[in-house]
Amino acid sequence: MTHEILKKLGLALLVGMLAMGLVGCQDEPGPAEEAGEEIDEAMEDAGEGVEEMGESIQDTAEGD
Repeated sequence: MTHEILKKLGLALLVGMLAMGLVGCQDEPGPAEEAGEEIDEAMEDAGEGVEEMGESIQDTAEGD
């Protein structure tokens, strides 16, 4: 019976630690994270621009 109590206590402790870890991850993003997000957005915008340019070239080649 003591073994079952220890298992339950260990599981409760693990769940508590995981919950505290999730709460700790909700801080404001730092400057490096903000810069990374800006770079991601810039790369996405550039990719969309290249895609639009490719479609424009294709339309011109087809004579539309």
